Amino acid sequence: MGPVLGVGGFLEARARSLQGNPRPTSPGRAGPVRSSVAAPDCCGGLGNLDFRKADLCIMTWLLGYVDLSEPHFVAAVLAIVFNPLFWNVVARWEHKTRKLSKAFGSPRLACYTLGGAILLLNVLRSHCFTQAMLSQPRMQSLDNPAAYHVGLALLGVGGVFVLSSFLALGFTGTFLGDYFGILKEARVTMFPFSVLDNPMYWGSTAIYLGWAIVHASPTGLLLTAVVALIYMVAIVYEEPFTAEIYQQKASQAYKRS
Repeated sequence: MGPVLGVGGFLEARARSLQGNPRPTSPGRAGPVRSSVAAPDCCGGLGNLDFRKADLCIMTWLLGYVDLSEPHFVAAVLAIVFNPLFWNVVARWEHKTRKLSKAFGSPRLACYTLGGAILLLNVLRSHCFTQAMLSQPRMQSLDNPAAYHVGLALLGVGGVFVLSSFLALGFTGTFLGDYFGILKEARVTMFPFSVLDNPMYWGSTAIYLGWAIVHASPTGLLLTAVVALIYMVAIVYEEPFTAEIYQQKASQAYKRS
């Protein structure tokens, strides 16, 4: 299940970025590294680029702009890590015990409640992401109209994938209904699942990437990398378990026939 950025966070971030107010420096602390300062040359320049080291170089380059100990950044990382952990732990616990279904009187009501909690957590995550970007310097090389429009395009593409995934799966399909025993009759193959596996997760990642580029934020780029990494871990963790649920369904149907 992927997040949709909070509208409040978007308006807040755009208002503050248009004001152009510099970020205050905490007393007794050196000011932030200005984005106008050239970043270290990565991998000795493009002529000497070793693509095996490219990912590491990019991360090192971003780390030159980002204060990893800044409280808003730490809060954003914690929110990014916590959300998939929360919904996976709760959903597996429900699948094993059915205690949420019993507490709420039905699997659907329990699933709707968990889905609501996940949505609220995703709004909080998006707010933390935005605050982390606003609390650290912008990157001059991304602070231009071309990059801004690329960011908008990524926001649009990501939004299409997230919304179309939700429409294809429905609420219970999006919010782990299969862990509550609410199973689909057949695998969903319509768009966007016809062009991309896990489109909800990758659409959400595209939204965060676009959001970071729109704000010319190296902090946002680094946090987007964290989002992508956590989603990859979640996919590895979730897909075999979901497949097992449907295998159990098929086995039970075969025994009844």
